[in-house]
Amino acid sequence: MTNVLILGANGSIARVAIDLFLNETDVQLTLYLRHSRRLKNLESNQVRIIEGDVLDIETLKEAMVGQDVVYANLAGQLERMAKNVVEAMNLTGVKRLVWISSMGIYDEVPGERYSSILNPYRDSAAIIESSDLDYTIIRPGWFTNKDEVDYELTHKGEPFKGHDISRKSVADLVVKLATTPGMEIRSSLGISKP
Repeated sequence: MTNVLILGANGSIARVAIDLFLNETDVQLTLYLRHSRRLKNLESNQVRIIEGDVLDIETLKEAMVGQDVVYANLAGQLERMAKNVVEAMNLTGVKRLVWISSMGIYDEVPGERYSSILNPYRDSAAIIESSDLDYTIIRPGWFTNKDEVDYELTHKGEPFKGHDISRKSVADLVVKLATTPGMEIRSSLGISKP
């Protein structure tokens, strides 16, 4: 049985991933978010909810005890959050991290130059990449709400393909990464619709 901790469990991708985890796997989910009342209709023996902030390292460490995979779907002070996640994982011995970032952090989108707006994503990815964790960074294009799973992946150093991507496609990749041992370890993956 795999235990997955979802940080930022009310995020738009995380909510879709939760549904996929519950409908397609037998993993045990720990949902970590600042305001637990935002999660409704989640009565399941596969779910535990913890109210907490990723910036609170003590609560974060407590949530990580016994986890196999950490999936971070965060917004806000990403650099501080990345440092806390890496530290808490190191202190609790959890190795596997799936981290949502953004396309463009390596200037890999042909014809596009993204300015300082992506710096928090760049900086947090650099923290993750310099860690000893078994990470996978996911760099999605712009989100759509299409009910489809249709995507292609590019690796760091390759030009980003496509542009838009459904939240369901990103969630599908998250579930595969969390439930497939050894898949895309220490990789940074661009994801877009072919």
